[in-house]
Amino acid sequence: MELSNQLIFLAGSLFITSILATVITPRLGVPLLLIFLIVGMLAGEDGPGGVQFDDYGLASLAGTAALAVVLFDGGMRTSHASFRLAVAPAATLATVGVMLTTLLVGGFSAWMFDLSLAEGMLIGAIVGSTDAAAVFSLLHTSAVKLNERVTAALEIESGTNDPMAVFLTIALLQYLLAPTDYSFADSLLLLVQQMGLGALIGIAGGRGATFALNRLELSDSLYPLMALFSGFLIFGFTGLLGGSGFLAAYLAGMELGNRRVRGIAGIKRFHDGVAWMAQIGMFVILGLLASPRDLLQVAVPAMLIALVLMLAARPLAVLLCLLPFRFPMREQVFISWVGLRGSVPILLATYPLLAGVENAGLFFNVAFFIVLVSLVVQGWTIAPAAKLLGLNIPDSAALVRRVDFDLPGTRGYEIVSYRIGDSSPLIGMKSRQLPLDDISRIVCLARRGKIISYRDWGNLRAGDYISLLASQEELPKLDKLFQAQVRPQSAAEEQRFYGEFRIDPSAPADALAEAYGVPVPEAAKGRSVAAFFETVIPRPVIGDRLRLGEVELVVKRLDSDHVAEIWLRLPH
Repeated sequence: MELSNQLIFLAGSLFITSILATVITPRLGVPLLLIFLIVGMLAGEDGPGGVQFDDYGLASLAGTAALAVVLFDGGMRTSHASFRLAVAPAATLATVGVMLTTLLVGGFSAWMFDLSLAEGMLIGAIVGSTDAAAVFSLLHTSAVKLNERVTAALEIESGTNDPMAVFLTIALLQYLLAPTDYSFADSLLLLVQQMGLGALIGIAGGRGATFALNRLELSDSLYPLMALFSGFLIFGFTGLLGGSGFLAAYLAGMELGNRRVRGIAGIKRFHDGVAWMAQIGMFVILGLLASPRDLLQVAVPAMLIALVLMLAARPLAVLLCLLPFRFPMREQVFISWVGLRGSVPILLATYPLLAGVENAGLFFNVAFFIVLVSLVVQGWTIAPAAKLLGLNIPDSAALVRRVDFDLPGTRGYEIVSYRIGDSSPLIGMKSRQLPLDDISRIVCLARRGKIISYRDWGNLRAGDYISLLASQEELPKLDKLFQAQVRPQSAAEEQRFYGEFRIDPSAPADALAEAYGVPVPEAAKGRSVAAFFETVIPRPVIGDRLRLGEVELVVKRLDSDHVAEIWLRLPH
């Protein structure tokens, strides 16, 4: 009984310490995941905590389960539009990029430690993939606001590159354990099986979970749990069949998050908290495994390998993988720098220990040290790097919160709240002048911390909070209305970033495309720019954006629901 109390007290102390760190560290710019890892190390055998923990099997199980939760949650927050926008470059980075990184880092590691080439390649495979937990966490901070293509490419890459790293690690372990029985054909079959089953079961499982959540009559508090354990079920079932549970969890989450699901807002809020708990637990447990004394013994060679990874292998892999996709050089540099290593390399580094291969301890310590260097150097400098490269775009977010609201006999409604920005064109409008569909209803308006009576609403003012009851189908239109219209406090800031200027709405759209050297869309042929815009986006609102190759068209003014003024943005 005493042991149980001590373990519960220890777990509570570690989690509370990690949670409190989230209040302080963002102000210092310190990556939170680094803090969680350090908390675990301080609680370990060489730290003040003195906890003796060397159960690599338990750590691997806990880390795998936690990563499944993080990937499932990350998938739910990846829209289909973002996925389609960046799936090709992200998939190339997640496969070819990981293999190139493994080859370059593996060759250097073999030379550095005087290992066999296969052992060096094992180190390369272990640290070859970027970490979903680290990337999702660091890209969703207030200090980093990137364009959608770069963000989507990084997130999708980190969510889908684990199968390749796992495949390479397992294949190299099989070779090291039984080189005479190793078959390249078997490894190739394993790769196809991992990727294929992971994708098929993930997509099918996500749709099946959506069907079940919409058909079953459960208590409101059980829908998030149903979704969570559906993710675990999909992950485990895929693994039992020999597929990649990591890929399946990510794709299942994406399918669930992009469909009309009962209680989806509550499910996402619940999973956000569970994902935080999973990240804290995963990094603290993995931190407990490390011994600072052992890390110091490999510090110099591991630091050199980390530098090769960050400054040579990753940039070269990104450059080669993104050649067909016409990413600007500054975006390629940033993508190279955000090759964050985190829980996945440490998790994969437990595989050699569990398999009992020679030099397994060396592989673990090197991987752990590389993760520390990546989180300290890259994690600490992501925001400054985005600013230095001119990739931070003006933040026009106005959405405050969304609350799922199932009315009796109906499904798919939410109460959504927006803040009226200081320079919003909505300022001065009366509520009845807002271009809302008949199905959307304003439920309240808050001003200066108080809810205002309907009779006193008057004209909208900067700082007002407006809440609406709306169908989930109407939410994208409402987001455009309230978010896209909010201009930055300094209009010059946005213009400086985009190189924005006005174009004639009646100008031929195909001539505009040709002028900027981009393929002429079918919808643009024989139409004016305004007609082309209204063909692609029926019933546009002010702030709607349409990408045409490298340029972006933005609606600035409407006349009787027709586009009357269009500006062109060309990122420099």
